Amino acid sequence: MAASGAKKKQQQRAAAAGGAGRRRRKVSDAEEKSWQKAGLKLNEEISSDSDAESPTFGGKRKKDNEAEEIEETAQEKKLRLAKLYLEQLRQQEEEKAEEEALEKDLVAGRLKEDVLEQKGKLQRLIAKDLQPPDTAAIRVLRGHQLPITCLVISPDDKCIFSAAKDCSIIKWDVESGKKLHVIPGGKKGTEAQHVGHTAHVLSMAISSDGKYLATGDRNKLIMIWEAVTCKHLYKFTGHRDAVTGLSFQKGTHQLYSASHDRSVKVWNVAENAYVETLFGHQDAITGLDSLSRECCVTSGGRDGTVRVWKIPEESQLVFYGHQGSIDCVQLINEEHMVSGADDGSVALWGLSKKKPLTTVRQAHSNHGAQGLEQPYWISSVATLLNSDVVATGASRCETLAFAVALGLGRGGRMQYIAGPRQLGDLGFLPGSGLPPWLLSSLQLGPALCTAWTMPVLWAGLGYCLKCSEGLRWKAPWMGHSSGS
Repeated sequence: MAASGAKKKQQQRAAAAGGAGRRRRKVSDAEEKSWQKAGLKLNEEISSDSDAESPTFGGKRKKDNEAEEIEETAQEKKLRLAKLYLEQLRQQEEEKAEEEALEKDLVAGRLKEDVLEQKGKLQRLIAKDLQPPDTAAIRVLRGHQLPITCLVISPDDKCIFSAAKDCSIIKWDVESGKKLHVIPGGKKGTEAQHVGHTAHVLSMAISSDGKYLATGDRNKLIMIWEAVTCKHLYKFTGHRDAVTGLSFQKGTHQLYSASHDRSVKVWNVAENAYVETLFGHQDAITGLDSLSRECCVTSGGRDGTVRVWKIPEESQLVFYGHQGSIDCVQLINEEHMVSGADDGSVALWGLSKKKPLTTVRQAHSNHGAQGLEQPYWISSVATLLNSDVVATGASRCETLAFAVALGLGRGGRMQYIAGPRQLGDLGFLPGSGLPPWLLSSLQLGPALCTAWTMPVLWAGLGYCLKCSEGLRWKAPWMGHSSGS
């Protein structure tokens, strides 16, 4: 025991001596400076090596760090996707609500317009934007060999149909002015072999859906055509004299016809059927028009009356006002109409009053020696439906435009706006434009399907023995900037 204890003490002394032997000796200043220089050099070498490795290893470390930063748990990913899905649903619902609100407003506006139109109170105010025409804006379409007697515009405003005393019918393209189809006229006595008219075509109408075209002639016949292809479909007989007026009830295939035999007939074109005959005028009927109501208006020539025929009630309203033969009539809306007579007057009517609301006397001035003046008679009238614009044509080959003010209690007024005066003065006709030149037919309508933005006036030129022309006035005369 004593020996082992002595041995342990000896080992402890040796360990202490070894520790003391390993103690740092004092370093001189020169040695310390040399060691510091060596350390700096080593540090620079290590630093340069790490810089050389940075494009590869450093870039990888950076990407790993970014991956670690955007790394998310499964629960966080589900939450993020759910929020994104809800945001998409919210946006879709907002867009759907906006579309529904817009559609609702459009439908409500259309229904309101329909109600006002049915009541005859819808009026688009565009007369204030009319300007005098530029001669460069007039286009001349040539094709008929004899005077034009009537014309209509297709519901889509892409085509017009014209007919003339040469018994022909021409379908024109509005944009290009080219002929799309020609239905030639036949000679007298060839009625059995010829498909078409063999006498002067005096009246024309097209259905509101653009399906049927109806034409009436001096031979007491009414021809029904397929408007798109100009294929002949039916032939209506029944009138005992020239057919001078045709009109389709808007939205239907019911056709009204008027004749010099003083009668008005009703036809169902879709079923190729005659419906009924109405009597009342005391002289040859010279004009006819209708809109969506089951009624029509007619001008009675020398009997001095304008009549409104109520078909279901089998009754008629009689209007007096002109002093001469009433040669043309046109509806402005369901409650108002305008008529022209050979005494040179243009009259504005309300269906609730038997006398004109207003009358413009000698609308196209007078002619003749002093003391023997005679007014230029009104040969045609045209209206832009549900608007405040009326155009008139006269025997001096002149057109005028009038602004119509309605809704002034039970009254109204007409005011001259502008017009291309005598066409002879514009260089399109020979001479002074005096008779036998006249505007035999006028139609007002929008151009090139741009509803209510560029209404134009089409005029058929008649009573010329050698040639005839179709004239079109484009903007700026009938220009209009606001939409419908």
